[in-house]
Amino acid sequence: MADSPSRWTSTAPIPRRPSPSTISTRAASSHHTCRCWANSFAAELSWGKEALTRSLGISRLLSSLCSEASGCGEIRVDPVPHDAPKPPGYTRFVCVSDTHSRTDPIQMPYGDVLIHAGDFTELGLPSEVKKFNEWLGSLPYEYKIVIAGNHELTFDQEFMADLIKQDFYYFPSVSKLKPENYENVQSLLTNCIYLQDSEVTVRGFRIYGSPWQPWFYGWGFNLPRGQALLEKWNLIPEGVDILITHGPPLGFLDWVPKKMQRVGCVELLNTVQRRVQPRLHVFGHIHEGYGVMADGTTTYVNASVCTVNYQPVNPPIVIDLPTPRNS
Repeated sequence: MADSPSRWTSTAPIPRRPSPSTISTRAASSHHTCRCWANSFAAELSWGKEALTRSLGISRLLSSLCSEASGCGEIRVDPVPHDAPKPPGYTRFVCVSDTHSRTDPIQMPYGDVLIHAGDFTELGLPSEVKKFNEWLGSLPYEYKIVIAGNHELTFDQEFMADLIKQDFYYFPSVSKLKPENYENVQSLLTNCIYLQDSEVTVRGFRIYGSPWQPWFYGWGFNLPRGQALLEKWNLIPEGVDILITHGPPLGFLDWVPKKMQRVGCVELLNTVQRRVQPRLHVFGHIHEGYGVMADGTTTYVNASVCTVNYQPVNPPIVIDLPTPRNS
């Protein structure tokens, strides 16, 4: 990893955190309690306030979340303008997510590496995957890296196995597929690098991708909060420069106004901030959370192109990172 920071400016810089050697959901302790957000988190996660505060273990995060909601201390940052020249020695990443088969109106900016953080289809039908792959083939980026999201039902083989056994088909068009039509659906993505709990090195950057998220209305790649998700996040190796997940970590671009809740994953938050500490974390899933934040170590990008009403109007988010010297 290069020593230079990413090209963002923050109105509230935060010191770098220590890096514990292990991670546990309830391992940390804190003597600070932020009442408004602790109560909100406890309602969402069905944990008591005391257990939740121990789980987060970072009073700074609770304080910053309160500040974000009240407007008294924003930690959001502005993305790089699409027409800004790329500095020498940098790699330009173009981040999108949640395009949901609505790619035609999207104006794609110049860049070196495309990152798509999942939900590129409506249901993961092979016809949708083929259309998406054709769109990828029309783009000029040197590398295109894609993960699945909860809408890519056919990419979750365990989900599909359970779906076709059900008497009532929740997803009729998907459940009627024959296994031979979806078992190798990943092979349809010939114009990108597909990551699923796996890693690739591009231009010297170690990039890891994972599609999982806390249970969300019975879609794909859902897991219960707690140990099941933590086991997936424990697969993320240390030293990763860029992390791509479909869902957000708790407290970063995960606010759902309609429910008055933050719905991000606390296990993912602890993994990102306490163990992996990537330079860039790209995700989507929560359309309302589109934007960029930073905590002094990691830049967080919710790249959801579609709004909560599934209108593809949010532009791709651009970030420049200094290319590692050994690339």
